[in-house]
Amino acid sequence: MKDKRILYVSSEVVPYLPETEISSMSFEAPRLVNQQGGQIRIFMPRYGNINERRHQLHEVIRLSGINLVINDLDMPLIIKVASIPKERIQVYFIDNDEYFKRKATLTDEAGKLFPDNDERAIFFAKGVIETVKKLNWAPDIIHVHGWLASLLPLYFKEYYKDEPLFSESKIVTSVYNQSFSGTLNEEMVNKIKFDNIDEEAIKSLEEPTYTNLMKVAIDYSDALIVGSETIPDDLDAYLKASNKPVLDYKPKDEFGEAYTTFFNNSVLS
Repeated sequence: MKDKRILYVSSEVVPYLPETEISSMSFEAPRLVNQQGGQIRIFMPRYGNINERRHQLHEVIRLSGINLVINDLDMPLIIKVASIPKERIQVYFIDNDEYFKRKATLTDEAGKLFPDNDERAIFFAKGVIETVKKLNWAPDIIHVHGWLASLLPLYFKEYYKDEPLFSESKIVTSVYNQSFSGTLNEEMVNKIKFDNIDEEAIKSLEEPTYTNLMKVAIDYSDALIVGSETIPDDLDAYLKASNKPVLDYKPKDEFGEAYTTFFNNSVLS
């Protein structure tokens, strides 16, 4: 992976949030590429329960300050950055007071999904792409982790399809078993339609379940990775029917060579 540019977009990353399958792999995969001489950037949301002082986050003024339109409302984009100790890896944080100031990630104290998680997902997808444009950094691969990041492939291939910076970029989505019950806000599909995204492409999001979100991500990805030992049966079947390159599940202690081979031979070839 020497000199390859990989953009990692994740809903959670160690050490900023507790260890889960997603947060752990969102650290281990970039570290591997970094050690192989690749160039990497990591993006995640700046949830209010991330300790800014302990992790030494600071705002990047030159990247902040634009407004993203979400459902006809202007929402200011704030970009913060930190470095993972000892790894020389920079992490960019997408922030907005309305969406990410609360002292929690995706659910309230009762474990109930926040009603604006749909808008947070739209804001995160747009915020990442707008920031990468400002950095003028064209990734060879964009690797997506976690359902809050799952709209990125859709926005990348539809909303930003004419962006020349990304003309050669490939999208890889990891599909995990880390999901949610029920649905996100049922107005989600109309908020995405507001961005003039093809209605047929998001018809399944009339019922915004975890499975339907991931199916849209699969539709707009160039290749896929099974991130958990088991994933829901309907997602497994959808992956197999996609006719796209799929890397089967590899545990953390064996994924290195498999990921490298998959990226080089199936994604970039």
